[in-house]
Amino acid sequence: MRYQIRNALVQYGADTILENVNFEIHDNEKIAVVGRNGCGKTTLLKLINGDITMNNPDSDETCGITMAGKQEIGFLHQISFPDAELSVEDEIRKTFAAVFACEARMKEIERQLENATGGNADSDENDGVQTAVPIRMIDGQQDSDGRPGDAGQQDSAEPQSEEQRRLLGEYNALQRQMEALRGYTWRRDMEVMFQQFGFALADLQRPIGSFSGGQQTKIAFIKLLLSRPDIMLLDEPTNHLDLPTIEWLEKYLQKYDKAVVIVSHDRMFLDRVIDVTYEIEYHRIKRYPGNYSAFMKRKEEDLRKQEKDYEAQQKEIKRLTEWIEKWKNTPTKVASAHSKQMVIEHMVKIEKPRRFDTKTFRAMFTPRIESYNEVLRVKDLKIGYDAELADVSFLLEKGQKLAILGENGIGKSTLLKTLVGLVKPLSGRFSFGPNVEWGYFDQQEAVVNDAPPDQTVLDNFWEEYPKLVREQVRGALGAFLFSGEDVMKQMGQLSGGEKVRLELCKMFYRKPNLLILDEPTNHMDMAGKDALEKMLGDFPGTILFVSHDRYFVSRIATGVLDFGAHEVRQYGGSYEDYLEEKQKRESGVIKDDRTMGGARADQDAGKAKGAAAQGKQSGAGADTAQAKAGADKTDAGRGTSPTLDDVFDKKTYYNPGKVLSRLKKQLEKYEKQLEESEARAAELSLRLMEPELASDYQKLMELQEQLEAEEHQQETLLERMMETENELQEMEDSHGCSMSDRG
Repeated sequence: MRYQIRNALVQYGADTILENVNFEIHDNEKIAVVGRNGCGKTTLLKLINGDITMNNPDSDETCGITMAGKQEIGFLHQISFPDAELSVEDEIRKTFAAVFACEARMKEIERQLENATGGNADSDENDGVQTAVPIRMIDGQQDSDGRPGDAGQQDSAEPQSEEQRRLLGEYNALQRQMEALRGYTWRRDMEVMFQQFGFALADLQRPIGSFSGGQQTKIAFIKLLLSRPDIMLLDEPTNHLDLPTIEWLEKYLQKYDKAVVIVSHDRMFLDRVIDVTYEIEYHRIKRYPGNYSAFMKRKEEDLRKQEKDYEAQQKEIKRLTEWIEKWKNTPTKVASAHSKQMVIEHMVKIEKPRRFDTKTFRAMFTPRIESYNEVLRVKDLKIGYDAELADVSFLLEKGQKLAILGENGIGKSTLLKTLVGLVKPLSGRFSFGPNVEWGYFDQQEAVVNDAPPDQTVLDNFWEEYPKLVREQVRGALGAFLFSGEDVMKQMGQLSGGEKVRLELCKMFYRKPNLLILDEPTNHMDMAGKDALEKMLGDFPGTILFVSHDRYFVSRIATGVLDFGAHEVRQYGGSYEDYLEEKQKRESGVIKDDRTMGGARADQDAGKAKGAAAQGKQSGAGADTAQAKAGADKTDAGRGTSPTLDDVFDKKTYYNPGKVLSRLKKQLEKYEKQLEESEARAAELSLRLMEPELASDYQKLMELQEQLEAEEHQQETLLERMMETENELQEMEDSHGCSMSDRG
């Protein structure tokens, strides 16, 4: 066990934030800390990092904090770069101070050993013997002739003195330390990670003060990851990261060989990274094994069991109490009544379960008017400021919920600002359909709200809707959790989440039929996101939104507008359909048609998938499956990867023997493809280890992408093989065939 907190109490003044906290970190666990906004998650991270202390450190021997040896803790909670003129590379190099100190000591030992053997070196000068070679190549590594080095040998001879043996031993230990610190690859690690976060290598030479606040946060995050602490504390690490960077971070943390504690509201990120969940609720903390989805399932099961046990115990207490009241004054029953009273008193009382803390905003609204079918048409719209960021064409129809995805800085938010008139288009055109009334939400503007800091929430809302009476204003605010004295809070006192709720409240009150949303879930807790998902899922109008929350996109989107490196393409169907379609395009299964007609064809082909996604939100499970199957057949007609629907059609292939034959051949084909993919992956893995590529970072990144593509292909093939085997088993069982006949 790396770290342990026992029965901790944390208070701010008279307010209790955490009580009876028991928290443990084992080995290389990936831990999530979840709970409502303001429940104490960041406070717990500060307690672990030592920024704050327990309020009861000396109250009991069972209270306290213990660590296994010296644990280095890394926490990104305050961005501070004292020297703004320092280059980014010089700032990041501070992270490798231990590496440079180790390297300097190794060079010093080399010089000492060279001086100690100066006479031998002179005599062997004509033979070309270099003492530095056998010194560096120790602990089983190869020397310059390709032979394994020996820590106890120098030029195939024993050291001449005890001092030389001591120095070689220290050198050996320093080499192991350098390997543990990844000291031999620090520059490659720095440059690869720097590019993964969206920077160019040339940016390493720029002064750190020339970067924006968000970019400086990324640089500080890079420094934390490169420092590789024993316990890494991450508070909302996916905020302001684009999807490719989030996916890379997931893989990095999955392979990280030390402990990580994460506070995040990104449910998909938590499901893919963590293996332990701690929940803070009502000032208490509880540990659950598994990821976030497993935690939610386990919590609901525990709650149901506790309710059942509590009700059973209360029923028994009531029965015993009624019996006591009935017979306590009867002389012959006094002893029995006393005995039953003792039973009640000695019972281990089951606490009455408290339901989930799901208090969140609520709103039921319908657009003021209904739009026509064509809501927004965009044609050859070039967007940007001084230079063009993207060329966009798409069609948005009534009822669609179109997610805009892509890397940061590529033009997603600029598109929304152009559509609502905040940024002028460079060229091209767009038009809203008849009766379209749009509402625009920008989370950045909501958080930075420039309202007077002493203005109350009530007055801020009333200022925008001056014709409303006080009761109407309070009712509207109450739907978004501003009730009672909360409406008198000053704007300067609001948290980021409260500011987001207020802006959403003002937008929804206009009752638009088209919602244009830029990162609506930022600063929201899990319950808030769930409520917004339900609200938008039930919304009868049209939605165009930007989001990096993949779970949110998966729940809401019925189509995707993908901002790629070379084009902007519209996809029909759900988020999962988009990922599948994009993978097919990248692997070359579907030809890449970059014309507007091709984009339109994608949208038309995706309408069945869009219907399936819409059906999923309304609970029409059977219709969803049917629509998706239809969409898959449409894809098959265009030359996509074969599926079971492509292997046979039961209406056409009425002969079971032919069907079985086709299934067996398809299974053999999948097995061959899997074998070939595994061979390619093995070859790529070997190429990644080639020494001559150690400094070719661009080539390394290309090889890594190819390897990941092969691994994805293998997963797809395994799924297809399993589907085919299941279908084959069903066919053989239904026609009395033996599995021994296969092959």
